[in-house]
Amino acid sequence: MASDPPDPRSTRWLRRRPPEPLPRPQPPYEPQPPYGEQPRRPRFDQPPPSGWYVPPPDGAVRPPAQEQPRAPWLPPERQFPPGPPPRRARPQRPLPPVRPDDGRRGRRDRVGGRPRRRLLRRVVRLLAALAVVQALVVLSLRWVDPPTTAFMAANPGGSIQESVPVEHVSRNFLAAVIAHEDAALPYRSGAFEWGQLWSRAFAHVTGEDDPAGSTIPQQVTKNLFLNQEMSAWRKAVEAGLAVELAAFVDDRRMLELYVNYAQFGPTVYGVCAAGWYYFDSPPGELSVGQAVQLVGLLPSPGHVRRAPGGGMDFQVEDGLGWLSRSHVLNAQARVPPHIERLGFQPVEDAGVEGLASDQEPSDDDCSSPPEEITELIAAEGTG
Repeated sequence: MASDPPDPRSTRWLRRRPPEPLPRPQPPYEPQPPYGEQPRRPRFDQPPPSGWYVPPPDGAVRPPAQEQPRAPWLPPERQFPPGPPPRRARPQRPLPPVRPDDGRRGRRDRVGGRPRRRLLRRVVRLLAALAVVQALVVLSLRWVDPPTTAFMAANPGGSIQESVPVEHVSRNFLAAVIAHEDAALPYRSGAFEWGQLWSRAFAHVTGEDDPAGSTIPQQVTKNLFLNQEMSAWRKAVEAGLAVELAAFVDDRRMLELYVNYAQFGPTVYGVCAAGWYYFDSPPGELSVGQAVQLVGLLPSPGHVRRAPGGGMDFQVEDGLGWLSRSHVLNAQARVPPHIERLGFQPVEDAGVEGLASDQEPSDDDCSSPPEEITELIAAEGTG
């Protein structure tokens, strides 16, 4: 098969000639200052020199700007549809001012610091810790006899007190205490009746007489933790602590705390010291008459002393012995009929069973007078 020989001519003339590049405008030449000198900059604080601008002649028209030719190999410009309108900018919240650092520890100097909130958290934690400690102290009263009380610590003349188990206390005295101070103790759930508390608070605000005295849980709370101030604030704190105390301590233990820390004289606290101071008798052998006289001293125990040979003497130096005597006479009129009608049933309902004479002797039964009571009687010369 025959073939044609290749054409010796060149095909360069068939190729497309690329367009010549467009001329790039050259910036005007600006002479540079000599070496070491600062370039001269235009002064905008002074008017320009005369002759620096030549206005165009009258009637001259500025030639239109010429459109640059487009390279044929570039793709055509795409026409995009108009986009959505721009969203309205949300107003920015102003930032709090930055406070200068005053050198105190814990002060945050950057924006957004919250020292007050941190201080509030610390206060809340401190109050929570105090509440836990206070709850543990109240819970410990179920088993532990406190060495002193707020009333005893505030007495400038000192205090004489010795604890005795409630089983070794005369049932005559326990029945007299329940009849005189809180007859509803064995039958009430809680520290007090809320309706009775509101009536007492209303009477205190309006200046009227107290329709009902404090219950035994309230008096135990006052004797252990508070003072004799008659303010509404102290009463409110007493009510709150009494509710907590009644929740942790049963009626038997409540009665035991009361008879051991109640005040029966200027410096005499508890039935153990009171029985030996006034009647030379252990608490387990108090008669009805002696028990009634002792509970009569509870509203006003600071205006009485031991009579020579035993008993109570209301001829005291402050001249207020009549006040204590009036309370004793009131108790002698009210308490014995209550004991005759109910007997020792309220005592048994409070959780104290049997008689004091049926208990086995023990080291803490107060069968002998405390040494401090013996010294007080000798110092007064009323033995």
